[in-house]
Amino acid sequence: MTKKQFTVITVLSVATVVLSLLISRRLWFRLDLTRNRAYTLTEVSKNLYKEIPDQVLITYYLSEKLSAMTPIPTEIEDLLREYAAYSHGKIRVMVKDPAKLQITSLVEQLGIQPQQIQNIEEDEASIATVYSGVAVEYLDQTEILPVVFSLDTLEYDITSRIRSMIRGVSVELGVIVGDESRQWMQDYQYLDQTLRQAGFTVREINPGDEIPDALDALFVFGGVESMDDWALYRIDRYIQMGGNALFATESVAVDTQGALAARPMEDKGLLKMLSAYGVTVSPSLVLDRSALTIQYQTTTRSGARQYHINRYPLWFGVLADNGASEQPITTRFNGIDLFWASPLELNPPGSVTAEPLFTSTPSAWLQTKNFSASPEFGDRFDAEPDTVGRKTLAASLHGAFPSYFTGQPKPIREGSEETLPDTPTTPKEARVIVIGDSDVASAFVQRRENLDFMVQIGLYLSNDSDVVGIRNRRPQAGRLDKILDPVKKAATMNTVRIVNMGLIPVLVVGCGLLLSWRRKKANLEVGGVKHDV
Repeated sequence: MTKKQFTVITVLSVATVVLSLLISRRLWFRLDLTRNRAYTLTEVSKNLYKEIPDQVLITYYLSEKLSAMTPIPTEIEDLLREYAAYSHGKIRVMVKDPAKLQITSLVEQLGIQPQQIQNIEEDEASIATVYSGVAVEYLDQTEILPVVFSLDTLEYDITSRIRSMIRGVSVELGVIVGDESRQWMQDYQYLDQTLRQAGFTVREINPGDEIPDALDALFVFGGVESMDDWALYRIDRYIQMGGNALFATESVAVDTQGALAARPMEDKGLLKMLSAYGVTVSPSLVLDRSALTIQYQTTTRSGARQYHINRYPLWFGVLADNGASEQPITTRFNGIDLFWASPLELNPPGSVTAEPLFTSTPSAWLQTKNFSASPEFGDRFDAEPDTVGRKTLAASLHGAFPSYFTGQPKPIREGSEETLPDTPTTPKEARVIVIGDSDVASAFVQRRENLDFMVQIGLYLSNDSDVVGIRNRRPQAGRLDKILDPVKKAATMNTVRIVNMGLIPVLVVGCGLLLSWRRKKANLEVGGVKHDV
């Protein structure tokens, strides 16, 4: 055997062993080049086996028809297989085709929902019924993901459900809608669905009702002009007992049922209580160059209706780059949209630490007087140029919060004989999030990122902070209107045109000429030039 033959046989042998290991999944390897490593498990999920006493079974109910139509099921299966690969035998993964195994009725009884999609084969269109859902089983417990068509939140869904089953508890989230004109299931219905789908148990609490000390987290929306001292005492005591809360509220009211008239709110105590905690919601409106569009109509003198679509700086997008990357909630911040938001000023007491969560762009400005929210009078929006600058729009606080009712008698509710319980002598450590917009997660919002951000907050406040960062794992494309400065935007567009229409074609032609020249040179060196026939 020659040295060359020995080398070839050795290389082939090593390659055979490596390929065998890959096929048997004993050696796991994946190259993930996405910005946020959307196709790779985080350390939290990789180390789940340390928490699992008995085996977990993950069953992916997948129609082969769907696999033939799109690569997404393969990506989902790969991620599930990765759970098994890192689990040290604690997690087993199975893939079943309900139609092939004739178990469609059983699968639907479990909660896996059939989906109808259009299938085109040989120029003929038909409707195919397919399944793509996941069942997670642990002992006698089963959690169902009825429809799984992407990796967007799959790792969070799987990891959080496995943890809930192992620990035997679910996260209970209380919600208070403080404004009398709003209802939870009507004005926040999409948020309710999103929270429940994320695994939370949602409990609606009327303002003034008892708030259980054992509640994992509390969301409060609005309430500046509606919640009295009785209701505020309940919330204050919950925080004194170590409860964690989100406050989404503003200080300027906009009449959304009329002509968008705006006015400062008459605070019944909520804004004062937040200020005592360390956050002042300023009595003003934020406007930003990252404006969204608004559609509205006007009537001409002749009575004709005219429809307009304009940029409306009172609605604006918070860019991903303006999130606090060091905060657990905004580690993978994708940006959100805000509507008639108020800015925040941080003035925490000594026992509290306060930090911004996200801000406006540096081009934002304020309305602090002569409020005008109607898009018909957009010329009034730039009336206060001296207020231009970056504005804090959301803040995260933690520490021992001083009670707003210190030194005051307990509130009494007229017509009620109930007595409010005492607050603790020494407040416990707690977390508070404040966003200067009560519409941030209302049914008025059309952006999915807003609802996802509420889930992130719920996870953080419920102390499940190590899974906060895996909620948004989609490959990020970012906003298309990220560059706001018109000069920079024009320069960027010109650069892109030059590269795409000039530089790239020149490089292609140059490479072709270079290859042609090298081929001719090689032919000359062997004594002749070849000619194509």
